[in-house]
Amino acid sequence: MAVVQSREALRPVISGEIPILGKFPVDERLRSQALHCYALAPHMATIAIAVLMGIVVLLAGNLPWGVLLVPLNLRVGRVVPWAVLPMAIYLWCYWKHIGGSWGSKATARERRANLRANALSVKVWGASLAAGLLGFATIAVMLVLLARLTNLPSSAPLTVTEGMPSITVFVLVVMSSLVAGVTEEAAFRGYMQGPIERRYGVALAILVNGTAFGLLHFPNHPADVWIMLPYYIAVSAVYGGLTWAANSILPALVLHSGGDIWSLGRLWLTGRPEWQLSTAPASAGVDTAFLLSAVAFAVLAGLTWWAYVAVHSLGARDPNLK
Repeated sequence: MAVVQSREALRPVISGEIPILGKFPVDERLRSQALHCYALAPHMATIAIAVLMGIVVLLAGNLPWGVLLVPLNLRVGRVVPWAVLPMAIYLWCYWKHIGGSWGSKATARERRANLRANALSVKVWGASLAAGLLGFATIAVMLVLLARLTNLPSSAPLTVTEGMPSITVFVLVVMSSLVAGVTEEAAFRGYMQGPIERRYGVALAILVNGTAFGLLHFPNHPADVWIMLPYYIAVSAVYGGLTWAANSILPALVLHSGGDIWSLGRLWLTGRPEWQLSTAPASAGVDTAFLLSAVAFAVLAGLTWWAYVAVHSLGARDPNLK
């Protein structure tokens, strides 16, 4: 309603006419700016609604785990990872609702389309996972290049209560990774990317959800949000591009969960986040190693795009997606 009202408010400026008063002179520059705003209003509304819905889906999924269950498990009964069971039940109910199986029948079809958890054949699954791993390799080389250009920040440490058994910590790390994979892919590559992609294409959709993805990870490195933004946009390009290729968030969800098990496990054991792969100093400058890494990045990026296009073509012939 607000968008409609704002567009209607611009009509007198565009037309140069106010009811009752009749015609009046309008500055051409003002008219041009009004026309530009008039044209942009519905586009901005689509993007804003998609971003807002994505954030709502994200918070609805991961707040119970991160704000309630994990902190409680670290204080009460910390020998056993008891928080996993209630979270698994909640996550299953959450998935049923955002996927349209539960809840209002009037919005079920829209929620199912927004989640985009389409079933895939074994062949498309295999091709999608292979393509996604190529994307991971591309990001790894990109991180080596970034580390030569700037000092990548450390991350907030993984807090573990003294006396908690290692197996309990590991189970909680695995569950945290699954929660992140499910909720972040549902939110960013499902509810946020889908509506923008359908209307404006995959490139803008990935840029928008990648920017939101990076900004919402600010607690990991609050002083270095802008330095890390290209990394998160690149990660979103891997997951978002794969979602476009397979027409399903499921391969990205599996890779995201598996990647988080590795990254959180590494952070727990070494104190180093996943983006700190290189030990070369940022002041090393451009040398043979840097140039070889740049060539490797270009080659891997090209291979990843080729693999995504192949998955997209394969998915178009997949009877499960008809």
